[in-house]
Amino acid sequence: MRKTVIVTGASGGLGREVALIFGRSGWGVAVNYLNSKHGAESVAEEIISSGGDAVIIRADVGDPAQTEALINSATARWGRLDALINNAGVSQEGLLLRLSDNVLNETFRINLNGPFHAIKAASEVMARQGSGHIINISSITGVKGREGHSAYAASKAALIGLTKAAAVELAPQGIQVNCVLPGYMPTGMGVSASDKAKNNALADNLLKTYSNPAEAAFFIFNLIYMKSVSGQVFNLDSRII
Repeated sequence: MRKTVIVTGASGGLGREVALIFGRSGWGVAVNYLNSKHGAESVAEEIISSGGDAVIIRADVGDPAQTEALINSATARWGRLDALINNAGVSQEGLLLRLSDNVLNETFRINLNGPFHAIKAASEVMARQGSGHIINISSITGVKGREGHSAYAASKAALIGLTKAAAVELAPQGIQVNCVLPGYMPTGMGVSASDKAKNNALADNLLKTYSNPAEAAFFIFNLIYMKSVSGQVFNLDSRII
């Protein structure tokens, strides 16, 4: 039976690499996107051409109803759900004293509420199977903080807390929940970051290099196959925390 995974925010950047490595290994991949349909279609086409199976599903993960529909659509297609990668996220720079409630609320809606509702919906399916693995993509910013990123840091710190609490609650159902801090990447949000943020990320890195999306995807893929690991937070670059 084909194993299946949902990857949120999979039309580009890290999400794309994660979807591709699962798809190339024969998994069924639900490629979630919000705005970039073309990017999602490109990912799905590459997966199918490599021998995997894929479907693109548009959903705003910050909307509970759309998130539940995403989980249900993927499950209906393959009859099971083995893994969920909560990768979709947003970030908007701004000093704390100038940060609007709208930015704060939107950041939490996507970065925390999205994974929360996805975990709830996915865990119901996984509990019936007696197995499943959920990986939340957080950030080192949620551990160390960063100037101009108070909303993002708070949401990603909360996601780490959610990971640990969910791991405790879902372990009796055979469901693993882990968290990955992929490091600064020159893709997606990384490209749109300020020069100061980019330089700071590089300066703090012991190896003076940015993280590689393909390497991070490789780690995530292999973590899925580890059956004795849950409730953990993995930092994938050389910035010490």
